[in-house]
Amino acid sequence: MGRPCFKIERDYPTPLAGVDEAGCAPLAGPVVAAAVVLDREKFPRGIDDSKKLDLETRESIFGRLQKVARIGVGVCSVEEIDTLNIFWARMLAMARAVDALGFEPAMVLVDGNRLPKWQRPSVAIVAGDAKSRSIAAASIIAKVTRDRLMADHAREHPGYGWERNRGYPTPEHCRALEALGPTPLHRRSFGPVREALARAGQGRLGPEILMTSPLGHTTTA
Repeated sequence: MGRPCFKIERDYPTPLAGVDEAGCAPLAGPVVAAAVVLDREKFPRGIDDSKKLDLETRESIFGRLQKVARIGVGVCSVEEIDTLNIFWARMLAMARAVDALGFEPAMVLVDGNRLPKWQRPSVAIVAGDAKSRSIAAASIIAKVTRDRLMADHAREHPGYGWERNRGYPTPEHCRALEALGPTPLHRRSFGPVREALARAGQGRLGPEILMTSPLGHTTTA
């Protein structure tokens, strides 16, 4: 498969926003989503799924996108992740990202197979960051934004290697979690963090968490 392009987007009205997120799998830190509206006549070359790009290329395209694209960013905190669960936190971050654009796009293309519960024209596209240039651009904005946040958090909580692993469950991070214990930025609803809390004798740190989805469904952690 080649690089993402505008082909899949030409069937939809404009202005069109691509939406993607970063940070569902990490044990620590927020989930970050981005919405990007590209000018089809003026956009950075080399846009691709952020996972396929090296750090230098991502940073370069990020800077160029900030100059020529409309961008909205949405963040869901660790507390929201632990309360809602990661799926609904991801949906909420995406909704916040589109809201942050400051205007209502005519169409929103979302990476994945599910849409947030919003009232706006939208389509979910599986592997959208490999097909749609706008979604790929959003993946770059979300990834770079979150990576920078985690680098800042690494200075506040040294020893976990977040400036390198970005909070993902790498061997380095897991060893630090075992040795140092969880920080306030660790996701207590995630198994490895719960296990680390139990080993440290901290249990669940408070009453049972009630998980509430935007649809009104509730479950208990």
